[in-house]
Amino acid sequence: MSASKKVNIHDSWYEVLASEFEQPYFSVIKQFLIKEKKAGKTIYPSGSLIFNAFNSTPFDEVKVVILGQDPYHGPNQAMGLSFSVPKGMPKPPSLENIYKEIHDDIGISMSSSGDLQAWADQGVLLLNAGLTVEAHKANSHKDIGWHKFTDAVIRKLSSEREGIIFLLWGGFAKKKASLIDQTKHHVLTSGHPSPLSANRGYWFGNQHFSKTNELLKQQGKTPINWKA
Repeated sequence: MSASKKVNIHDSWYEVLASEFEQPYFSVIKQFLIKEKKAGKTIYPSGSLIFNAFNSTPFDEVKVVILGQDPYHGPNQAMGLSFSVPKGMPKPPSLENIYKEIHDDIGISMSSSGDLQAWADQGVLLLNAGLTVEAHKANSHKDIGWHKFTDAVIRKLSSEREGIIFLLWGGFAKKKASLIDQTKHHVLTSGHPSPLSANRGYWFGNQHFSKTNELLKQQGKTPINWKA
């Protein structure tokens, strides 16, 4: 690890992404966030949780990637893990539909908690394409540089690892398939679990959770216990 490490991110990721942290665009991200906070704007998640997905799932332990678009923008929701909310918080509609599909797919009755930390601990990288958002303004930070950073994350996983299962839900996530070497990795796509997509028949029945575990078993890896 570099002695000059200035980003609160797991050492394994810092080493892989060191060149990104030195890029001008990353300085732009940092300066933008500093400026917004000085202006009194509320940014989610809190600074200590911006890289929570990376701190929870080290680079060499990633088995599955679930890609979201950006953090939840309501109070006390965002925790730096895509689709996840802290214990005690109501589950957002997309997460409710994820739980319903898990139940229909593999018969697990999910807990009342929407905290997906247990998935991250097992090697599921819960990655949002954007890592911050302004309160009550969905996708408000989509143009500040985060997408360039997380595209680099996906490329690094694609080039330096093998056998990862990427779950790409919805049109935005599906576009990231072009960053993945599908001769080395598995890409499963479906509609988004949001009510708008799910109620049109684009989400339910995708069986991504059983399919993921079958692919892991074929590689001799431990399946994910999806019971959150």
